Amino acid sequence: MFARYRKPEASPVSKAHAVPPLPDAATLPTAPKAAPEGMRPRKASAPARAEASDKELQRKRKLDQVKSELHKRLLENLNLAALETASEAELRTEISSIAAEALGEMNVVLNTEERATLTQDLYFEVMGLGPLEPLLKDDSINDILINGPHRIFIERAGKLQLSDVTFRDERHLLRIIDKIVSAVGRRVDESNPYVDARLADGSRFNAMVPPVAVDGSLVSIRKFKKEKLSVDDLVRFGAFSDEMAMYLEAAVATRLNVIVSGGTGSGKTTTLNALSSFIDNSERILTIEDTAELQLQQEHVGRMESRPANVEGKGAVTQRDCLKNALRMRPDRIIVGETRGEEVIDMLQAMNTGHDGSMTTIHANSARDAVSRLENMIAMAGIEMPLKAMRAQIGSAVNLIVQASRLQDGSRRMTSITEVTGMEGEIITLQEVFRYERTGIEPDGTILGHFTGTGLRSHYSDRFKRWGYDLPASIYEEVRS
Repeated sequence: MFARYRKPEASPVSKAHAVPPLPDAATLPTAPKAAPEGMRPRKASAPARAEASDKELQRKRKLDQVKSELHKRLLENLNLAALETASEAELRTEISSIAAEALGEMNVVLNTEERATLTQDLYFEVMGLGPLEPLLKDDSINDILINGPHRIFIERAGKLQLSDVTFRDERHLLRIIDKIVSAVGRRVDESNPYVDARLADGSRFNAMVPPVAVDGSLVSIRKFKKEKLSVDDLVRFGAFSDEMAMYLEAAVATRLNVIVSGGTGSGKTTTLNALSSFIDNSERILTIEDTAELQLQQEHVGRMESRPANVEGKGAVTQRDCLKNALRMRPDRIIVGETRGEEVIDMLQAMNTGHDGSMTTIHANSARDAVSRLENMIAMAGIEMPLKAMRAQIGSAVNLIVQASRLQDGSRRMTSITEVTGMEGEIITLQEVFRYERTGIEPDGTILGHFTGTGLRSHYSDRFKRWGYDLPASIYEEVRS
């Protein structure tokens, strides 16, 4: 029935690759028999438990050997070119058929559950990313972090935990890495031991291989969220308050220049996505990113992605190159996914020269740190500029700094909204209008706190009124716990 998915002359099963039979379930330790009446039951000794553990480990290793051998057989027998038109159901059936034939020739007996698991794993090896597939399909997982073939960590709800998923060995892990990077025209080896790439679903992928990675290849995957969280979703999850949402809507709609600041994994991109929902649908928006993650819903959106150099060290397109070209494309707003280099000066100039309402993210731990980081990036770009002129440029370009943080319990909060109000002498003046106040911690580690205004009226209140956003003064009032 499925002969068209096999090569015309499938390679016969080679006895040279025969796998020793799995230990039979009958040989595994069983529960101890009940002691005769009147006799005290004897406790199982430690060596018996160790023997059971060893036999289970031995069986798992044999299963891994069988899986490795069957994968080789599949590559030898399947017509990979014909698989492109095969449905998933047909392919799974064909894999199950080839596996059953091979298991019979290898004299390996598996129960129904083990056969189903084996077929699933082989399908993922042939058509997907092997052991990573179940993790990629699990929507509750945010990050996948691999420290060598036998230690795969996952992040759920901001907490890291060790998964029970493993690769067979380093060679298996390297094969999956190579499968990912070759699909996007990259390569990774000893001469080029690290790589950035993007998976088919948009997830960010980074890998570093030996000899730079000492104890096995290091891989990090930041999974792409298929569903964009709205402002209402973030308010419901407790990321910020209704009052802060009202203020941010006015700030974005009235075209204030916004910087979202925060550490790694603090939710900067999620916040930027949510803020973009306040942009009017009639405006032309250009986005510039190293890895395309923004999910804007407006009609006039042009997306750009930077490109690293090729194997010969040529053909690189930086964020700065994209930004310079974007200025010639009549944008109303420019959104840079993350500013971290010399493109900062072009971003600030764009904010100062008719592209009000532009937004970007940077890595910093507070609003004041964000300003210092901007200064440092300008200096690192090699631009000779007096400190006062540099700060004047930042003070006039940036209007609002939104601070996102990931707290110790894994929750993500908008911990501060700070306005840039100008210059006093050579110092950029900042005014915090909202903040998150921590009030305690639960026994289970959950952070307690609430959002509050600082009591200071927004520096941009008159601007809001002119644009039709007359915010009530009560939203700025300080909330007492």
